[in-house]
Amino acid sequence: MHKLSGRFWLETGLAGLSAVLFFATLLWRDWIEIVFRVDPDRGNGSAEWLIVAVTLVAAITCSLLAGREYRRLREAT
Repeated sequence: MHKLSGRFWLETGLAGLSAVLFFATLLWRDWIEIVFRVDPDRGNGSAEWLIVAVTLVAAITCSLLAGREYRRLREAT
């Protein structure tokens, strides 16, 4: 098999980072206020749910793209 491309590793890394942020926000909703010292939604939780949704979509999308890149490289051999 050919060497895995930088694109594959970028998509895999972004998928992993998105998954970590998804689970962190889902399990520990006030990490944003603690880390950044801001409360963008004034305590109602809407910013956290938006981050949960966005990071879930990003993790799935990047995983699918990395899988497609892996299959493309595997078929090129």
